[in-house]
Amino acid sequence: MKKFVLFTAIVFITMTSKAQINEVGLFVGGSNYIGDIGPEYYINPNNIMGGVIYKWNLNPRIALRGTFTLTNVSSDDADATNIARYNRGMRFTNSIKELALGVEFNYFEYNLDDYRKTHTPYLLVEFAAFNYNVVSRETAPYQYEYESKTAYAIPFGIGYKTKLVYDFAIALEIRARYTFEDDIDYNNNEINSLRFGNPDSNDWYILTGISLVYSFGRPPCYANPN
Repeated sequence: MKKFVLFTAIVFITMTSKAQINEVGLFVGGSNYIGDIGPEYYINPNNIMGGVIYKWNLNPRIALRGTFTLTNVSSDDADATNIARYNRGMRFTNSIKELALGVEFNYFEYNLDDYRKTHTPYLLVEFAAFNYNVVSRETAPYQYEYESKTAYAIPFGIGYKTKLVYDFAIALEIRARYTFEDDIDYNNNEINSLRFGNPDSNDWYILTGISLVYSFGRPPCYANPN
């Protein structure tokens, strides 16, 4: 999985860097899980997340982007407001490595070279592959073996970005990940001790954070030539 992610990221950057309308940077923030364990708040960052981001600005309204994110997700029934969950007393921690490609739609025209267009809210639609751990089998009561699994998610989100100084911009962003899996919390219908929750409800995870990007090329972001 690590080799695949690295190869895909290199190919993506190589193909798009010739456009001379680029942004590259870092983002940091928090993550939280929504599923069958713990509280059911949609935005409740309780783990640190971080990653890298690359954007190719097609025009002042649309940018293609790729991100690679590392984070843990965890939850504890001790924090649940649902009394049944609170009394059950389950908890978990898992790690996630995610590669996402998508499109960023600016609400206003965005161009760091024009002081009138240096900030805008935006919408985000992506497709993501993520790697995490699942329980493969129970070796003894409440003792498990784990294995790595790669799955897919449909992410979407909102954000607000603005010029910081020179060719640097900063953005606040919330990204929701709807997965097609119900085992991020180690739920496993083949193991009695891990059979819990609603089997018809898949897991989510949310990434909330701030990105700092540097724009480069001619022009740094996007501008019509004079």
